Amino acid sequence: MGDILAYGGLLLSALVAATILPAQSEGVFAALLLRGTYQPWALLAAASVGNVLGSVVNWGLGRGLLRFQSYPWFPVTPARLGSAADWYRRFGRWSLLASWMPVIGDPLTLAAGVLREPFWSFLAIVTVAKVGRYLVLMMIVSKWL
Repeated sequence: MGDILAYGGLLLSALVAATILPAQSEGVFAALLLRGTYQPWALLAAASVGNVLGSVVNWGLGRGLLRFQSYPWFPVTPARLGSAADWYRRFGRWSLLASWMPVIGDPLTLAAGVLREPFWSFLAIVTVAKVGRYLVLMMIVSKWL
């Protein structure tokens, strides 16, 4: 049962961290790796799946919620969304390779939805970026073991 909670908690942490909510999952991922009691590849899978799903949530929000951007509860400021949209227009879908980055990554995935990036290309590029980030982190942490 403890394994399921650890992997599930990591997946949930990574999912929330990839949405427009302020959260980080790297510490949870690193801590579980450093414990040494969990399968590193399973941790990588849980973190990656959660993080990609969180980005899919952002993409979906971008597709459907833009009409609510004038409301005070809208989670992204017009300036931040405009900046992400400019970046996205400038570099196209390949800018999604930066979706793993703090601060700019979440608005980029939201901008991809707003600008109607097709789902399958979005999913493929974001998956490469998110898995790559956790893979690099896993290699860094494994040097400490």
